[in-house]
Amino acid sequence: MARPVLRTALCDILGIEYPILLAGMGSRGKATPAALVAAVSEAGGMGVIGGSGLPAEELQSVIRETRTLTDKPIGVDLILPNIAKGAGVTRTEVRRQLNERFPEHVAFVRSLMETYELPEVHVDNEAVISANLIENQVRVIMEEDVQMFAAGLGDPSGIVPQARERNMTVFGLVGSARNAERQKAAGVDIVVAQGYEAGGHTGRIANFPLIPQVVDAVAPTPVVAAGGISDGRGVAAALSLGAVGAWVGTAFLVAEESEIGDVRQSAIIEGGSRDFDIRRIYTGKTARGHITPVIEAWDASGLEPLPMPYQKIMMDDFNESALRAGRDDLISNPAGQGAGLLNARRPAAKIMEDLVAGTVETLRGFDTRVELG
Repeated sequence: MARPVLRTALCDILGIEYPILLAGMGSRGKATPAALVAAVSEAGGMGVIGGSGLPAEELQSVIRETRTLTDKPIGVDLILPNIAKGAGVTRTEVRRQLNERFPEHVAFVRSLMETYELPEVHVDNEAVISANLIENQVRVIMEEDVQMFAAGLGDPSGIVPQARERNMTVFGLVGSARNAERQKAAGVDIVVAQGYEAGGHTGRIANFPLIPQVVDAVAPTPVVAAGGISDGRGVAAALSLGAVGAWVGTAFLVAEESEIGDVRQSAIIEGGSRDFDIRRIYTGKTARGHITPVIEAWDASGLEPLPMPYQKIMMDDFNESALRAGRDDLISNPAGQGAGLLNARRPAAKIMEDLVAGTVETLRGFDTRVELG
């Protein structure tokens, strides 16, 4: 049986069959699994490695592992945040600063560990999101077989010239038309308009108003839509609003190739859209995820989360302690409101197949549902 045809200008730009990309997702200091990235690329989309916070050598390792599984185009997503002035550049240094500057927050996290009877475990690498770490990560990306770079957060203008030299496409994620204009001025090739519905670090404007505003603001720069897209109807809606493709995250978190674990996958599958809300608890930046007992405890504490990297380093160690104790229900579980549409684990190739088929079916259905004069 012939494969369905679903092409936009994005396919020509990236050299892919379908205008659907795996959102660059990483958690707890781990990159997106190579098997998941490769599966999406092999199925006709583009797999993207989420490498934020990863030591350069580990990022290189997952890129190379992915390359053993596919020769199709792939991308890498990093966040380029503004870091709190004076923050340490190693985890050990940040932990020392936490004890000295924010003892109340440290005491609260220790009380949580006592409540849940967690062993005190530290993340075993020293990497902290810093200018030096990002520089080393970018160096690796430019040296490896990578076709796309995405700035999931922050200003990529310093990276664009290097990417141009290597014929690498640059994406910039935004949550508003104003940010989209900044990304265009920074020189990105494609803007990703990510709506409020999205999982992980996200903004305040929902997709229906956001996407057309961004399309208008940066034209003729192509726009890809992100946030709440979990089936073909979502992809078709994005295309109808002027996007040339879809950036899909949460739907692939429940793929068989995902490595977030059964407990967190079950929370996504069994949860409704209202169970995923925005907080700064796990990273210090606004991020949507499943509401865990830990988030509820922070809400009740009255403590304001610390800026990045302090909050992230503190909670990374908490996550590691919870993981060691087998308490995956306490660990950060970034996911979007599109989780309400998900009800089963499936291979990534099947998820891609259904996204494509559902998009084609929805677009063809306009002919039967809409009469035009």
